[in-house]
Amino acid sequence: MSKERILVVEDQPDISSLLKIYFTAQGYEVYTALRGQQALEICSKTPPNLALLDVNLPDMEGYDVGRALRASPRTRHIPIIFLTARGERRDRLIGLGEVQAQYYIVKPFDIEEVHTIVKNQLEEARRRNQLHPVTNLPTAELLNDQLRQLLVAPRWALINVHINGFETFTNVYGAVVGEDVLRFVALMLNEVVSELGGNEEFVGQQSVGQSFMITTLPERSHAICERIIARFDEEIGLHYNYRHRKQGYIEFVDDTGETRQAPLMSLSIGVLTQDDGPFADIRELSEVAEEVRQRALIQAREQGKRSFAIYGRS
Repeated sequence: MSKERILVVEDQPDISSLLKIYFTAQGYEVYTALRGQQALEICSKTPPNLALLDVNLPDMEGYDVGRALRASPRTRHIPIIFLTARGERRDRLIGLGEVQAQYYIVKPFDIEEVHTIVKNQLEEARRRNQLHPVTNLPTAELLNDQLRQLLVAPRWALINVHINGFETFTNVYGAVVGEDVLRFVALMLNEVVSELGGNEEFVGQQSVGQSFMITTLPERSHAICERIIARFDEEIGLHYNYRHRKQGYIEFVDDTGETRQAPLMSLSIGVLTQDDGPFADIRELSEVAEEVRQRALIQAREQGKRSFAIYGRS
């Protein structure tokens, strides 16, 4: 299981350092930001599992950081805890009401109390099965909620991404290395979406592990898919040993005991937009997206290509 990521947004270096040292010692991966814009840039590339926000920041109020997190499909599920010197009733109402933070703690704080609150919030998220245990991407009901929103949205694109050959790879290299591949893909997808997308994008992962979904706008879908394919095909070889990387395939023993060859991992991508609908429910939407993705896999094999994308159901 991956370490859970905590983002500390605090402009006082001594407090920021204290929180980072403490929570790192508790087994968390801790990111720090001294400014609000820096925090939003971190969230766009590697969304944390929880955010600890100060209100008084040099470039914007922490409330604005919280509002931006709530406005983005990729970060709206993140628990927010305010740690601030501003303890007036009006401030609390903004933090808990407008921003919908889970807690509002006034400085000076008891760090062990903060840890208990953080731990409880993260345990609650795990209990609801909201995040994938390896990549920390939204999954299960969070993914379904995003698909439901597509059914009523006027314009959208759904990108269904699947890692071909992943099971064979993990059988040869082991589950731990397989988890490294999942984390690589999750990070790469977030980076591509952050570079080419906006605030509307969502990146999630199906519970089975090797399938991912991105929601975006139709005019961005081609560029996003092309960049994903280019980066994956260029970088995936780093997860193989030199011999397999050079020969372009790996050997494995099948159930009959016979040695076979399998190509390096690739991606098959199916893309739907609102023009491919209407869809009755998210089950039909997911099934059609998978059908298009399967067509991409078949055409890639027929044309002798590696990663491949198909746009539209017909």
